[in-house]
Amino acid sequence: MKRHFLPSLITTETWEGYTFANMEIRIKECTDVYGAVLWPSAMVLCHFLDTHREEYNLTDKNVIELGAGTGLVTIVSSLLGAKVTSTDLPDILGNLRYNISRNTRGCCRHEPQVRELTWGKELEERFPRASCHFDYIFAADVVYAHPYLNELMDTFLHLCHDDTEILWAMRFRLDPENRFVDRFRKHFHLEELYDLPSLCIKLYRARRKRPSALACSETAA
Repeated sequence: MKRHFLPSLITTETWEGYTFANMEIRIKECTDVYGAVLWPSAMVLCHFLDTHREEYNLTDKNVIELGAGTGLVTIVSSLLGAKVTSTDLPDILGNLRYNISRNTRGCCRHEPQVRELTWGKELEERFPRASCHFDYIFAADVVYAHPYLNELMDTFLHLCHDDTEILWAMRFRLDPENRFVDRFRKHFHLEELYDLPSLCIKLYRARRKRPSALACSETAA
């Protein structure tokens, strides 16, 4: 029998640690990809979910997260018992899957699903309204000065049924954010839950307007 010397490899990994849902969560960011960085709005939404467990009992609820990024909101929602579909652009999914698997494997009632979603594209093919029904849509920092706000609105409208509730954390930076909120109000009943002026972040709760209410608002406008 011959002996072989195998050198050990010592590597370091940079990660950020958070505590939500009674668990330590380790998040790896990819600084070379804009969407794979953790933004404060995600932490605001996670804090809300973690501290409002009775009001928002996520056990066995169907949840979809838009623009999941590093996956923190998906991870926390899964640890709180939800069936989560985590979505983002193709170049984000590798790091997203890594963070979700690392923090949820063997710890959740339901294994989170990671799916590609480009806002406004192939919505019915990827998420047919007849079969895809979500109790909640979660979104954190999906609105900023990007050219896809129309597509984002189309995505909200497609995924949202009459009884779907949206929890949306948003950091206000420039005028496009304000204009998007005004447009959003035309289609959704919008309620402000948190206002954090020091971070320029607001947390909203929303439900889609019924056709009769939508017609009345358009007449009033």
